[in-house]
Amino acid sequence: MEANSRRLMGLEKKKKIEEEWNNIYSSKHQLSCADFPSHFVFGVATSAYQVEGGSKEGGKGLSIWDSFSHTQDKICDGSTGDVAVDQFHRYKEDIELISKLGFKAYRFSISWSRIFPGMKLFISFFDNGGLRVSCAKFQLLACKFQKAFLFSFLNFMFSLTVQVSCFFIFGCEQSLLISTALPDGLGTKINHEGIKYYNDIIDALLERGIEPCITLYHWDLPLNLEESCGGWLDEQTVKYFAIYAETCFASFGNRVKKWITINEPLQTAVNGYCTGIHAPGRSESSSTEPFLAAHNQLLAHAEAVSIYRNKFKDEQGGEIGLVVDCEWPEPLSDNLEDKAAATRRLDFQLGWYLDPIFFGDYPESMRERLGDRLPKFSQRDRELLKHSLDFIGLNHYTSKFVGHAANSLEENDFYKIQDVEIIAEWEGGEVIGEKAASSWLCIVPWGIRKVLNYIAERYGNPPVYITENGMDDEDDDISPLHEMLDDKSRVSYFKAYLAAIHQAILDGANVRGYFAWSLLDNFEWNLGYTKRFGLIYVDFKNGLTRHLKSSAYWFMRFFKGGQVKHGKED
Repeated sequence: MEANSRRLMGLEKKKKIEEEWNNIYSSKHQLSCADFPSHFVFGVATSAYQVEGGSKEGGKGLSIWDSFSHTQDKICDGSTGDVAVDQFHRYKEDIELISKLGFKAYRFSISWSRIFPGMKLFISFFDNGGLRVSCAKFQLLACKFQKAFLFSFLNFMFSLTVQVSCFFIFGCEQSLLISTALPDGLGTKINHEGIKYYNDIIDALLERGIEPCITLYHWDLPLNLEESCGGWLDEQTVKYFAIYAETCFASFGNRVKKWITINEPLQTAVNGYCTGIHAPGRSESSSTEPFLAAHNQLLAHAEAVSIYRNKFKDEQGGEIGLVVDCEWPEPLSDNLEDKAAATRRLDFQLGWYLDPIFFGDYPESMRERLGDRLPKFSQRDRELLKHSLDFIGLNHYTSKFVGHAANSLEENDFYKIQDVEIIAEWEGGEVIGEKAASSWLCIVPWGIRKVLNYIAERYGNPPVYITENGMDDEDDDISPLHEMLDDKSRVSYFKAYLAAIHQAILDGANVRGYFAWSLLDNFEWNLGYTKRFGLIYVDFKNGLTRHLKSSAYWFMRFFKGGQVKHGKED
């Protein structure tokens, strides 16, 4: 079947799906939280690097995003997360806002490098007997030495379990680049200031009746792990993640009952190691590195779950899961090739991470296409991974039509190998749904129902939390504040997506909760501060003041059955 004909069929299919959805949605227009099961959790979400700031405070070490955002041309507006929205200092204010809006849970992430900071020492020895010790760009020590002192000094450094990363000789200067173990980001010395900071957040949330839901890893790997052992490309990182996870369970688990090991491992693997648009910014070996990075993230997840279940779960009584992300791929036509392409697209999104947990291996479609590039699991790996989650966290924003493409025009290996064509817009300008600010995000509420029903059918209807869902507006320096606060499209987005989730529950999907993304406008990764996902507007030019948007007021009404009268309705 010709491509143009299939595209036209896709357009007709879109209209039919929209008609069916509109008939369902019209009956749910006045939906409120009372229409959801009594145990259903409504929360709001953020991540550490995007909101926290305090990058040089409280004993925090550097993460890969600290380094990446300070690299020229990596962030489109040249910004960083050094301050972000300053939740490091304003967490009490933000928790009051969560309470005011009516959310009963807050999903936030812990900065790994705030718990185990990283530090590098640059040690230079000169032929004239000089010694210089520097940390990053700062000189810590400069002195003369005798050979006996040199050997004593090196013995002392190695007694601290240092890692010698490399050796340089520049004329008369000989330099060792040493990663020390006090502290080193590798799990040998805890930063108690970091522990206190997160304890304070947890306690403040509980005082307001808000459940803390913690993500252990939301993309901000300690920089020292990336530089000393290759980050997610090295299995040592699995071990260090397990140490970090256990520290968090021991420190916070008496009050935290919902844990997420890793957020969107697909995005770390693809954007960090294939396209290179996210930290650590690698793209040189895009045919292999994404799959190795994904593999090690899966193993890190399994190790952390094993530790939690064996050492903490019985006493603490919590649950632990993994967050995956997925755009629903609707087959472009009823052609068998298009249906197979859509299934293949699901395999490369959900199956990549869930199939090893539920079925013991990667999807067959991935094995067929990738061959030896896809790592293999040992028997121990399979045993650790088997059913290594109490719930699935699903991040879902949008959907696309997908057709088969034998000669894909995609430039990078990850997408090219899938043999799919991804369609969100047709030649005449018609789109799959109203466009948000980000080029990849269209408003397609019927897609989330299909994803949830797919998960229920394929994986035995496990508990699912929608851990992120939302849309963005473009930052606008010209429009007055009241116009920026009146986010009509976001209100419509939440109304429609919650209606679709409600329908999935009626279909039988085991959906346990929903977290809106995001509480606040924040640092949007490589897009900097050019996109705004928040329910709360952050004025970056006037002291980071917070202002409730119409969508925030809509949620207040949603929780109180329409009683709140402030803010615009639509």
